[in-house]
Amino acid sequence: MQITQTNSDGLKRDFTIVVEAAEIDTKVTEKLTTVGAEVKLPGFRPGKVPLAILRQRFGKSVMGEVLEQTVNEMSQKALDENELRPAQQPKIEITKFDEGTDLEFTLEVEIMPDFTPMDFSKLKLEKLVAEVEEEKVDEALTEIAGQQKNFVAVSKNRKSKEGDALQIDFVGKVDGEAFEGGSAEGHQLELGSNSFIPGFEEQLVGTKGGDEVEVNVTFPENYGAEHLAGKDAVFEVKVHEVRESAEVEINDEFAKKLGLDDLNALKDAVRGQIGEQYNQFSRQSLKRNMLDAMADAHDFEVPPGMKQGEFDNIWKQFEQELEQSGQKLEDQDKSEEELRTEYMDIAERRVRLGLLLAEVGRINNIEVSQDEVNQAMVAQARNYPGQEQMIFEMFQKRPEMQAQLRAPIFEDKVIDFISELATVTEKKVSVDELMKDPDEEEAEKPTKKPAAKKAAPKKAAPKKTTAKKPAAKKAAEKK
Repeated sequence: MQITQTNSDGLKRDFTIVVEAAEIDTKVTEKLTTVGAEVKLPGFRPGKVPLAILRQRFGKSVMGEVLEQTVNEMSQKALDENELRPAQQPKIEITKFDEGTDLEFTLEVEIMPDFTPMDFSKLKLEKLVAEVEEEKVDEALTEIAGQQKNFVAVSKNRKSKEGDALQIDFVGKVDGEAFEGGSAEGHQLELGSNSFIPGFEEQLVGTKGGDEVEVNVTFPENYGAEHLAGKDAVFEVKVHEVRESAEVEINDEFAKKLGLDDLNALKDAVRGQIGEQYNQFSRQSLKRNMLDAMADAHDFEVPPGMKQGEFDNIWKQFEQELEQSGQKLEDQDKSEEELRTEYMDIAERRVRLGLLLAEVGRINNIEVSQDEVNQAMVAQARNYPGQEQMIFEMFQKRPEMQAQLRAPIFEDKVIDFISELATVTEKKVSVDELMKDPDEEEAEKPTKKPAAKKAAPKKAAPKKTTAKKPAAKKAAEKK
Protein backbone atom coordinates (compact mmCIF):
# COMPACT_ATOMS: atom_id res chain seq x y z
CA MET A 1 0.00 0.00 0.00
CA GLN A 2 1.22 3.49 -0.86
CA ILE A 3 -0.18 6.73 0.60
CA THR A 4 0.91 9.96 -1.06
CA GLN A 5 -0.18 13.40 0.11
CA THR A 6 -0.83 15.56 -2.95
CA ASN A 7 -2.17 18.74 -1.37
CA SER A 8 -1.86 20.60 1.94
CA ASP A 9 -3.61 23.93 1.48
CA GLY A 10 -5.00 25.48 4.66
CA LEU A 11 -7.42 22.97 6.11
CA LYS A 12 -7.58 20.89 2.93
CA ARG A 13 -5.65 17.65 2.59
CA ASP A 14 -5.61 15.46 -0.53
CA PHE A 15 -4.14 11.97 -0.81
CA THR A 16 -3.62 9.40 -3.53
CA ILE A 17 -3.74 5.86 -2.19
CA VAL A 18 -2.60 2.76 -4.11
CA VAL A 19 -3.32 -0.79 -2.96
CA GLU A 20 -1.46 -3.57 -4.81
CA ALA A 21 -3.46 -6.06 -6.85
CA ALA A 22 -1.94 -8.95 -4.89
CA GLU A 23 -3.31 -7.57 -1.61
CA ILE A 24 -6.79 -7.20 -3.13
CA ASP A 25 -6.63 -10.75 -4.51
CA THR A 26 -5.53 -12.13 -1.15
CA LYS A 27 -8.49 -10.49 0.59
CA VAL A 28 -10.90 -11.75 -2.07
CA THR A 29 -9.54 -15.29 -1.70
CA GLU A 30 -9.88 -15.14 2.11
CA LYS A 31 -13.45 -13.90 1.80
CA LEU A 32 -14.37 -16.57 -0.77
CA THR A 33 -12.88 -19.25 1.51
CA THR A 34 -15.12 -18.03 4.34
CA VAL A 35 -18.13 -18.08 2.03
CA GLY A 36 -17.24 -21.58 0.84
CA ALA A 37 -17.26 -22.92 4.39
CA GLU A 38 -20.89 -21.88 4.81
CA VAL A 39 -22.52 -22.02 1.38
CA LYS A 40 -24.36 -25.10 0.13
CA LEU A 41 -24.08 -25.94 -3.57
CA PRO A 42 -25.52 -29.04 -5.27
CA GLY A 43 -22.91 -31.79 -5.65
CA PHE A 44 -20.50 -30.39 -3.06
CA ARG A 45 -20.14 -30.87 0.65
CA PRO A 46 -19.87 -27.69 2.78
CA GLY A 47 -16.30 -26.44 2.71
CA LYS A 48 -15.38 -28.54 -0.33
CA VAL A 49 -16.53 -26.21 -3.11
CA PRO A 50 -13.59 -25.44 -5.46
CA LEU A 51 -12.30 -21.88 -5.30
CA ALA A 52 -12.78 -21.44 -9.05
CA ILE A 53 -16.50 -22.18 -8.74
CA LEU A 54 -16.82 -19.89 -5.73
CA ARG A 55 -15.08 -17.13 -7.66
CA GLN A 56 -17.43 -17.69 -10.61
CA ARG A 57 -20.58 -17.65 -8.46
CA PHE A 58 -19.70 -15.03 -5.83
CA GLY A 59 -16.65 -13.21 -7.20
CA LYS A 60 -18.36 -9.94 -8.16
CA SER A 61 -20.24 -9.46 -4.90
CA VAL A 62 -17.21 -10.44 -2.81
CA MET A 63 -15.02 -8.07 -4.84
CA GLY A 64 -17.46 -5.23 -4.12
CA GLU A 65 -17.33 -5.94 -0.39
CA VAL A 66 -13.54 -6.17 -0.39
CA LEU A 67 -13.15 -2.91 -2.30
CA GLU A 68 -15.48 -1.05 0.06
CA GLN A 69 -13.75 -2.47 3.13
CA THR A 70 -10.29 -1.77 1.72
CA VAL A 71 -11.09 1.82 0.76
CA ASN A 72 -12.54 2.51 4.21
CA GLU A 73 -9.62 0.89 6.04
CA MET A 74 -6.92 2.59 3.94
CA SER A 75 -8.65 5.97 4.20
CA GLN A 76 -8.77 5.69 7.98
CA LYS A 77 -5.12 4.61 8.01
CA ALA A 78 -4.15 7.70 5.98
CA LEU A 79 -5.96 9.91 8.50
CA ASP A 80 -4.48 8.12 11.52
CA GLU A 81 -0.89 8.15 10.19
CA ASN A 82 -1.12 11.88 9.55
CA GLU A 83 -3.00 12.53 12.82
CA LEU A 84 -5.85 14.27 11.04
CA ARG A 85 -9.33 14.93 12.46
CA PRO A 86 -11.88 15.29 9.63
CA ALA A 87 -14.25 18.22 9.96
CA GLN A 88 -16.82 16.40 7.83
CA GLN A 89 -17.19 13.26 5.73
CA PRO A 90 -14.16 12.89 3.41
CA LYS A 91 -14.68 12.71 -0.35
CA ILE A 92 -13.40 9.44 -1.86
CA GLU A 93 -13.16 8.62 -5.56
CA ILE A 94 -11.80 5.44 -7.16
CA THR A 95 -9.69 6.61 -10.09
CA LYS A 96 -8.28 3.31 -11.34
CA PHE A 97 -9.22 -0.33 -10.93
CA ASP A 98 -9.65 -3.42 -13.05
CA GLU A 99 -9.66 -6.96 -11.75
CA GLY A 100 -6.05 -8.05 -11.52
CA THR A 101 -4.66 -4.50 -11.37
CA ASP A 102 -3.77 -2.15 -8.52
CA LEU A 103 -6.53 -0.19 -6.82
CA GLU A 104 -6.00 3.56 -6.92
CA PHE A 105 -8.25 6.14 -5.28
CA THR A 106 -8.14 9.73 -4.06
CA LEU A 107 -9.06 11.01 -0.61
CA GLU A 108 -10.04 14.65 -0.15
CA VAL A 109 -10.66 15.82 3.40
CA GLU A 110 -11.12 19.05 5.31
CA ILE A 111 -9.63 18.85 8.77
CA MET A 112 -10.52 20.43 12.07
CA PRO A 113 -8.69 23.70 12.69
CA ASP A 114 -6.15 23.75 15.49
CA PHE A 115 -7.31 26.10 18.25
CA THR A 116 -7.57 26.30 22.01
CA PRO A 117 -10.85 27.44 23.62
CA MET A 118 -10.59 30.52 25.80
CA ASP A 119 -10.45 30.42 29.60
CA PHE A 120 -14.14 30.63 30.36
CA SER A 121 -13.52 31.56 33.99
CA LYS A 122 -12.51 34.98 32.65
CA LEU A 123 -15.75 35.36 30.74
CA LYS A 124 -18.11 38.00 32.14
CA LEU A 125 -21.73 37.81 31.01
CA GLU A 126 -24.93 39.74 31.62
CA LYS A 127 -28.24 37.95 32.01
CA LEU A 128 -31.45 39.93 31.63
CA VAL A 129 -34.20 39.02 34.13
CA ALA A 130 -37.71 40.32 34.73
CA GLU A 131 -40.11 39.87 37.61
CA VAL A 132 -43.60 38.50 37.11
CA GLU A 133 -45.94 41.38 37.83
CA GLU A 134 -49.38 40.75 39.29
CA GLU A 135 -50.82 42.76 36.42
CA LYS A 136 -49.50 40.13 34.00
CA VAL A 137 -51.04 37.35 36.11
CA ASP A 138 -54.42 39.11 36.03
CA GLU A 139 -54.16 39.60 32.26
CA ALA A 140 -53.41 35.92 31.81
CA LEU A 141 -56.37 34.93 33.98
CA THR A 142 -58.66 37.19 31.96
CA GLU A 143 -57.41 35.58 28.76
CA ILE A 144 -57.98 32.10 30.16
CA ALA A 145 -61.48 33.07 31.22
CA GLY A 146 -62.14 34.42 27.74
CA GLN A 147 -61.22 31.05 26.28
CA GLN A 148 -63.59 29.27 28.68
CA LYS A 149 -66.76 30.55 27.09
CA ASN A 150 -69.93 29.94 29.03
CA PHE A 151 -73.17 29.94 27.02
CA VAL A 152 -76.60 30.09 28.66
CA ALA A 153 -80.07 29.95 27.11
CA VAL A 154 -81.48 33.36 26.18
CA SER A 155 -84.29 34.60 28.45
CA LYS A 156 -86.51 35.31 25.43
CA ASN A 157 -86.77 33.30 22.24
CA ARG A 158 -85.08 36.00 20.19
CA LYS A 159 -83.32 35.67 16.87
CA SER A 160 -79.70 34.62 16.98
CA LYS A 161 -76.81 36.92 16.14
CA GLU A 162 -73.09 36.45 15.61
CA GLY A 163 -71.41 35.53 18.87
CA ASP A 164 -74.38 33.45 20.03
CA ALA A 165 -74.32 29.67 20.16
CA LEU A 166 -77.00 27.40 18.74
CA GLN A 167 -77.88 23.94 19.92
CA ILE A 168 -78.66 22.12 16.67
CA ASP A 169 -79.26 18.81 14.95
CA PHE A 170 -78.12 18.54 11.34
CA VAL A 171 -78.05 16.06 8.47
CA GLY A 172 -75.87 16.73 5.43
CA LYS A 173 -76.77 15.43 1.98
CA VAL A 174 -75.03 15.41 -1.40
CA ASP A 175 -77.24 14.67 -4.43
CA GLY A 176 -80.06 13.89 -2.01
CA GLU A 177 -78.09 11.19 -0.18
CA ALA A 178 -76.87 11.56 3.43
CA PHE A 179 -73.10 11.02 3.69
CA GLU A 180 -71.02 9.53 6.46
CA GLY A 181 -69.83 11.98 9.09
CA GLY A 182 -72.30 14.66 7.97
CA SER A 183 -74.80 14.34 10.82
CA ALA A 184 -74.93 15.24 14.49
CA GLU A 185 -77.48 15.75 17.26
CA GLY A 186 -77.34 18.26 20.12
CA HIS A 187 -74.29 19.99 18.67
CA GLN A 188 -73.40 23.44 20.02
CA LEU A 189 -72.23 25.78 17.26
CA GLU A 190 -70.88 29.25 17.99
CA LEU A 191 -71.87 31.64 15.22
CA GLY A 192 -68.83 33.47 13.90
CA SER A 193 -66.36 30.84 15.08
CA ASN A 194 -65.69 29.73 11.49
CA SER A 195 -65.49 26.16 12.70
CA PHE A 196 -67.77 24.89 9.91
CA ILE A 197 -67.25 25.13 6.17
CA PRO A 198 -67.65 28.61 4.61
CA GLY A 199 -71.25 29.84 4.35
CA PHE A 200 -72.70 27.43 6.93
CA GLU A 201 -72.77 29.62 10.01
CA GLU A 202 -73.82 32.79 8.16
CA GLN A 203 -77.07 31.14 7.04
CA LEU A 204 -78.02 30.39 10.65
CA VAL A 205 -77.73 33.98 11.84
CA GLY A 206 -81.24 35.26 12.55
CA THR A 207 -82.72 31.87 13.45
CA LYS A 208 -84.41 31.08 16.75
CA GLY A 209 -85.43 28.05 18.79
CA GLY A 210 -87.77 25.72 16.88
CA ASP A 211 -86.66 26.84 13.39
CA GLU A 212 -85.86 24.29 10.72
CA VAL A 213 -83.50 25.56 8.05
CA GLU A 214 -81.91 24.23 4.88
CA VAL A 215 -78.29 25.37 4.60
CA ASN A 216 -76.79 25.25 1.12
CA VAL A 217 -73.00 25.16 0.93
CA THR A 218 -70.19 24.04 -1.36
CA PHE A 219 -67.28 22.06 0.02
CA PRO A 220 -63.88 23.67 -0.69
CA GLU A 221 -61.87 22.20 -3.56
CA ASN A 222 -59.07 21.33 -1.12
CA TYR A 223 -61.40 19.69 1.41
CA GLY A 224 -59.82 16.81 3.30
CA ALA A 225 -62.40 14.22 2.23
CA GLU A 226 -61.80 13.82 -1.53
CA HIS A 227 -65.29 12.45 -2.22
CA LEU A 228 -66.78 15.72 -0.90
CA ALA A 229 -64.26 18.23 -2.24
CA GLY A 230 -65.94 20.78 -4.52
CA LYS A 231 -69.39 19.20 -4.08
CA ASP A 232 -72.62 21.10 -3.40
CA ALA A 233 -74.36 19.99 -0.22
CA VAL A 234 -77.60 20.66 1.63
CA PHE A 235 -77.73 20.48 5.43
CA GLU A 236 -81.12 20.05 7.08
CA VAL A 237 -80.72 21.90 10.38
CA LYS A 238 -83.08 22.01 13.35
CA VAL A 239 -82.41 24.78 15.89
CA HIS A 240 -83.31 23.71 19.42
CA GLU A 241 -82.08 26.68 21.39
CA VAL A 242 -80.30 30.01 21.12
CA ARG A 243 -77.64 30.60 23.75
CA GLU A 244 -75.76 33.77 24.59
CA SER A 245 -72.31 34.19 26.03
CA ALA A 246 -72.19 34.77 29.79
CA GLU A 247 -69.21 36.36 31.46
CA VAL A 248 -67.04 33.88 33.31
CA GLU A 249 -66.28 34.90 36.89
CA ILE A 250 -62.69 34.38 37.97
CA ASN A 251 -63.16 32.82 41.39
CA ASP A 252 -62.59 29.61 43.32
CA GLU A 253 -65.25 27.79 41.28
CA PHE A 254 -63.55 28.81 38.06
CA ALA A 255 -60.24 27.49 39.41
CA LYS A 256 -61.84 24.18 40.40
CA LYS A 257 -63.22 23.72 36.87
CA LEU A 258 -59.62 23.93 35.69
CA GLY A 259 -58.56 21.23 38.15
CA LEU A 260 -57.05 23.43 40.90
CA ASP A 261 -58.03 23.80 44.55
CA ASP A 262 -58.85 27.49 44.57
CA LEU A 263 -58.13 30.84 42.93
CA ASN A 264 -54.83 31.28 44.78
CA ALA A 265 -53.61 27.94 43.45
CA LEU A 266 -54.62 28.99 39.94
CA LYS A 267 -52.73 32.27 40.31
CA ASP A 268 -49.64 30.43 41.51
CA ALA A 269 -49.83 28.10 38.51
CA VAL A 270 -50.20 31.00 36.08
CA ARG A 271 -47.41 32.91 37.80
CA GLY A 272 -45.17 29.87 37.46
CA GLN A 273 -45.95 29.51 33.75
CA ILE A 274 -45.20 33.16 33.09
CA GLY A 275 -42.02 32.91 35.15
CA GLU A 276 -40.90 29.90 33.09
CA GLN A 277 -41.52 31.87 29.91
CA TYR A 278 -39.44 34.74 31.27
CA ASN A 279 -36.69 32.26 32.20
CA GLN A 280 -36.55 31.06 28.60
CA PHE A 281 -36.10 34.61 27.35
CA SER A 282 -33.45 35.20 30.02
CA ARG A 283 -31.60 32.10 28.92
CA GLN A 284 -31.73 33.21 25.29
CA SER A 285 -30.31 36.63 26.19
CA LEU A 286 -27.50 34.98 28.16
CA LYS A 287 -26.77 32.56 25.31
CA ARG A 288 -26.66 35.38 22.77
CA ASN A 289 -24.27 37.39 24.95
CA MET A 290 -22.13 34.29 25.47
CA LEU A 291 -21.90 33.47 21.77
CA ASP A 292 -21.10 37.09 20.92
CA ALA A 293 -18.29 37.09 23.48
CA MET A 294 -16.96 33.75 22.25
CA ALA A 295 -17.05 34.90 18.63
CA ASP A 296 -15.05 38.01 19.57
CA ALA A 297 -12.49 35.95 21.53
CA HIS A 298 -11.76 33.34 18.82
CA ASP A 299 -10.53 33.86 15.29
CA PHE A 300 -9.44 30.68 13.54
CA GLU A 301 -9.85 29.38 10.01
CA VAL A 302 -12.96 27.31 9.35
CA PRO A 303 -13.25 24.45 6.82
CA PRO A 304 -14.31 25.97 3.47
CA GLY A 305 -16.77 23.16 2.70
CA MET A 306 -18.59 23.61 6.01
CA LYS A 307 -18.69 27.36 5.50
CA GLN A 308 -20.08 27.00 1.98
CA GLY A 309 -22.65 24.44 3.11
CA GLU A 310 -23.90 26.73 5.87
CA PHE A 311 -24.06 29.67 3.47
CA ASP A 312 -26.06 27.60 0.96
CA ASN A 313 -28.61 26.78 3.68
CA ILE A 314 -28.90 30.44 4.73
CA TRP A 315 -29.23 31.68 1.15
CA LYS A 316 -31.84 29.06 0.29
CA GLN A 317 -33.87 30.09 3.33
CA PHE A 318 -33.51 33.75 2.35
CA GLU A 319 -34.79 33.04 -1.17
CA GLN A 320 -37.76 31.09 0.21
CA GLU A 321 -38.71 33.99 2.48
CA LEU A 322 -38.50 36.38 -0.46
CA GLU A 323 -40.82 34.14 -2.47
CA GLN A 324 -43.29 33.75 0.39
CA SER A 325 -43.44 37.52 0.92
CA GLY A 326 -43.79 38.24 -2.80
CA GLN A 327 -40.52 40.17 -2.92
CA LYS A 328 -37.64 40.00 -5.35
CA LEU A 329 -33.91 40.18 -4.84
CA GLU A 330 -33.70 43.48 -6.68
CA ASP A 331 -36.24 44.98 -4.22
CA GLN A 332 -33.75 44.76 -1.33
CA ASP A 333 -31.81 47.70 0.06
CA LYS A 334 -28.53 45.93 -0.74
CA SER A 335 -27.15 44.39 -3.89
CA GLU A 336 -26.92 40.63 -4.29
CA GLU A 337 -23.15 40.83 -3.88
CA GLU A 338 -23.49 42.75 -0.59
CA LEU A 339 -26.10 40.30 0.72
CA ARG A 340 -23.99 37.30 -0.23
CA THR A 341 -20.99 38.81 1.54
CA GLU A 342 -23.05 39.52 4.65
CA TYR A 343 -24.55 36.03 4.77
CA MET A 344 -21.17 34.42 4.10
CA ASP A 345 -19.89 36.23 7.20
CA ILE A 346 -22.86 34.88 9.14
CA ALA A 347 -22.15 31.36 7.85
CA GLU A 348 -18.49 31.60 8.89
CA ARG A 349 -19.47 32.80 12.36
CA ARG A 350 -21.98 29.97 12.80
CA VAL A 351 -19.47 27.32 11.71
CA ARG A 352 -16.75 28.74 13.96
CA LEU A 353 -19.07 28.79 16.99
CA GLY A 354 -20.31 25.29 16.19
CA LEU A 355 -16.75 23.95 16.04
CA LEU A 356 -15.91 25.80 19.24
CA LEU A 357 -18.88 24.37 21.16
CA ALA A 358 -18.13 20.88 19.81
CA GLU A 359 -14.50 21.16 20.93
CA VAL A 360 -15.51 22.34 24.42
CA GLY A 361 -17.85 19.37 24.66
CA ARG A 362 -15.16 16.93 23.44
CA ILE A 363 -12.46 18.20 25.80
CA ASN A 364 -14.79 18.09 28.80
CA ASN A 365 -16.46 14.77 27.94
CA ILE A 366 -19.92 16.32 27.57
CA GLU A 367 -22.23 13.75 26.01
CA VAL A 368 -25.93 13.29 25.32
CA SER A 369 -27.35 10.07 26.73
CA GLN A 370 -29.88 7.94 24.91
CA ASP A 371 -32.33 8.61 27.75
CA GLU A 372 -32.12 12.33 26.98
CA VAL A 373 -32.76 11.63 23.30
CA ASN A 374 -35.70 9.39 24.20
CA GLN A 375 -37.21 12.16 26.32
CA ALA A 376 -36.87 14.55 23.38
CA MET A 377 -38.58 12.01 21.10
CA VAL A 378 -41.46 11.70 23.55
CA ALA A 379 -41.77 15.51 23.71
CA GLN A 380 -41.89 15.69 19.91
CA ALA A 381 -44.47 12.91 19.72
CA ARG A 382 -46.76 14.78 22.12
CA ASN A 383 -47.09 17.52 19.52
CA TYR A 384 -49.17 15.11 17.43
CA PRO A 385 -52.18 14.03 19.55
CA GLY A 386 -53.46 10.63 18.54
CA GLN A 387 -50.29 9.84 16.56
CA GLU A 388 -47.80 9.72 19.43
CA GLN A 389 -46.82 6.07 18.99
CA MET A 390 -46.34 6.42 15.23
CA ILE A 391 -44.17 9.54 15.60
CA PHE A 392 -42.06 7.95 18.34
CA GLU A 393 -41.45 4.83 16.26
CA MET A 394 -40.51 6.99 13.27
CA PHE A 395 -37.79 8.65 15.35
CA GLN A 396 -36.60 5.25 16.56
CA LYS A 397 -36.18 3.97 13.01
CA ARG A 398 -34.41 7.05 11.63
CA PRO A 399 -31.02 7.84 13.25
CA GLU A 400 -30.73 11.11 11.30
CA MET A 401 -33.89 12.39 13.00
CA GLN A 402 -32.46 11.44 16.40
CA ALA A 403 -29.29 13.32 15.46
CA GLN A 404 -31.39 16.44 14.87
CA LEU A 405 -32.72 16.12 18.42
CA ARG A 406 -29.32 15.29 19.87
CA ALA A 407 -27.60 18.42 18.48
CA PRO A 408 -29.58 21.09 20.40
CA ILE A 409 -29.43 19.02 23.60
CA PHE A 410 -25.64 18.84 23.28
CA GLU A 411 -25.43 22.58 22.62
CA ASP A 412 -27.56 23.38 25.67
CA LYS A 413 -25.36 21.18 27.88
CA VAL A 414 -22.22 22.91 26.64
CA ILE A 415 -23.83 26.34 27.17
CA ASP A 416 -24.73 25.32 30.74
CA PHE A 417 -21.17 24.09 31.32
CA ILE A 418 -19.68 27.40 30.16
CA SER A 419 -22.24 29.36 32.23
CA GLU A 420 -21.05 27.61 35.39
CA LEU A 421 -17.45 28.65 34.69
CA ALA A 422 -18.22 32.24 33.66
CA THR A 423 -19.14 35.16 35.88
CA VAL A 424 -22.83 35.84 35.24
CA THR A 425 -24.40 39.07 36.47
CA GLU A 426 -28.16 39.49 36.46
CA LYS A 427 -29.69 42.73 35.27
CA LYS A 428 -33.34 43.47 36.07
CA VAL A 429 -35.24 44.85 33.11
CA SER A 430 -38.82 45.40 32.06
CA VAL A 431 -40.73 42.59 30.38
CA ASP A 432 -40.76 44.51 27.10
CA GLU A 433 -36.98 44.90 27.19
CA LEU A 434 -36.52 41.24 28.06
CA MET A 435 -38.62 40.09 25.12
CA LYS A 436 -37.37 42.60 22.58
CA ASP A 437 -35.81 41.04 19.51
CA PRO A 438 -32.20 42.31 19.17
CA ASP A 439 -32.56 42.09 15.38
CA GLU A 440 -35.46 44.57 15.51
CA GLU A 441 -33.32 46.87 17.63
CA GLU A 442 -30.62 46.66 14.94
CA ALA A 443 -33.18 47.39 12.23
CA GLU A 444 -34.08 50.65 13.96
CA LYS A 445 -30.60 51.95 13.08
CA PRO A 446 -30.75 52.25 9.27
CA THR A 447 -27.59 54.30 8.98
CA LYS A 448 -25.49 51.74 10.80
CA LYS A 449 -23.86 48.99 8.76
CA PRO A 450 -25.22 45.60 9.89
CA ALA A 451 -22.77 43.62 11.98
CA ALA A 452 -21.48 40.34 10.61
CA LYS A 453 -22.89 38.52 13.59
CA LYS A 454 -26.43 39.57 12.85
CA ALA A 455 -28.81 36.63 12.79
CA ALA A 456 -29.71 35.13 9.45
CA PRO A 457 -33.33 35.08 8.25
CA LYS A 458 -35.50 33.32 10.77
CA LYS A 459 -37.15 30.03 10.04
CA ALA A 460 -40.91 29.96 9.89
CA ALA A 461 -42.46 28.67 13.08
CA PRO A 462 -43.82 25.13 12.71
CA LYS A 463 -47.55 24.90 12.48
CA LYS A 464 -49.35 23.53 15.48
CA THR A 465 -51.14 20.26 15.07
CA THR A 466 -54.60 19.96 16.57
CA ALA A 467 -56.56 16.90 17.52
CA LYS A 468 -59.03 15.60 14.98
CA LYS A 469 -62.69 16.48 15.39
CA PRO A 470 -65.28 13.80 16.16
CA ALA A 471 -66.47 11.96 13.05
CA ALA A 472 -69.98 13.44 13.25
CA LYS A 473 -68.60 16.94 12.82
CA LYS A 474 -66.04 16.37 10.10
CA ALA A 475 -68.21 16.95 7.09
CA ALA A 476 -69.49 20.38 8.08
CA GLU A 477 -66.33 21.68 9.68
CA LYS A 478 -63.46 23.33 7.84
CA LYS A 479 -60.32 21.42 7.06
